[in-house]
Amino acid sequence: MTDTFNLADLARRIKERAKASPEESYTRKMLDRGIGHCAKKLGEEAVETALAAVSEDRERFTSEVGDLLYHLLVLMEARGVELSEVESALEKRMSRSGLQEKAARPPA
Repeated sequence: MTDTFNLADLARRIKERAKASPEESYTRKMLDRGIGHCAKKLGEEAVETALAAVSEDRERFTSEVGDLLYHLLVLMEARGVELSEVESALEKRMSRSGLQEKAARPPA
């Protein structure tokens, strides 16, 4: 039995593809266009995901979620943020409820 593909696998794949040439890697092409472009693409994917959640079937929504996660991890790569750092931040939040965590945040 093989292991199930997960976000850590995707993050590793993005790191690998970031080393390729832009002619052969969409990931490299995205990174070469800069953080602003990566952030814009993430925003576009977030909107598409939200729209699919309310107006598309399960398969289309699932596909859009995949696109969103991919583009989030590309943006993280562009910023030099590791998936393990995000996992650590989430783990710290697990010690209290979401309401408690939100109440403890400084005002925006």
